[in-house]
Amino acid sequence: MLLVLSAEHRAHLGCLPRAGGAAIGELGRLALEQLRRGAAPRACETAARKLNVGVDTIQHGVEGLMYLLTESSKLMASIPFRKISEVDFQDSIHVLGFSDELNKSLLQLYLDNRKEIRSILGELVPRLPSYHSLEWRLDVQLASRSLRQQIKPAVTMKLHLNQNEDQTAQVLQTDPATLLHLIQQLEQALGEMKMNHCRRIVRNMK
Repeated sequence: MLLVLSAEHRAHLGCLPRAGGAAIGELGRLALEQLRRGAAPRACETAARKLNVGVDTIQHGVEGLMYLLTESSKLMASIPFRKISEVDFQDSIHVLGFSDELNKSLLQLYLDNRKEIRSILGELVPRLPSYHSLEWRLDVQLASRSLRQQIKPAVTMKLHLNQNEDQTAQVLQTDPATLLHLIQQLEQALGEMKMNHCRRIVRNMK
């Protein structure tokens, strides 16, 4: 299970050798701080003076590390009971052409911080309502003042949801034909979600 790096992210990570292997710890700290609190230009400027490199080098290096660490950590949860292994991680960064020393520093940075990164990413996920239960009723109108004989069915549903430890309810009404069409569309979407292409897209969106 390898992490695929785009040309842009390879370019950002390519700044790391200019910063030096000893700077990985400092850049990793900045990457984690940006994940927790957002961009910090002053911190990057301070690190640039401390390491005697350009600010752009620090910023690109931090952005590259943020992507590398977050995407590698996401892969831990993409398959149940599976996580990106040390070998997978090393193979993913092998294409960058870094020295063995720099690769070992990146691996250690990932191993030391993957649990915390997963925790941070979990906090950033929006708390969407979750399903609790469903009530439904089928009503059929057999006649009206204008039409003495007619069959007009309607499905009324009451959807109970959990949100922020509270329960809410939504009442929906539709006709059986529309409901059947929605069911077919959902079944088609679920079928497409099982395709490898869709799984890759969803994994990258997490």
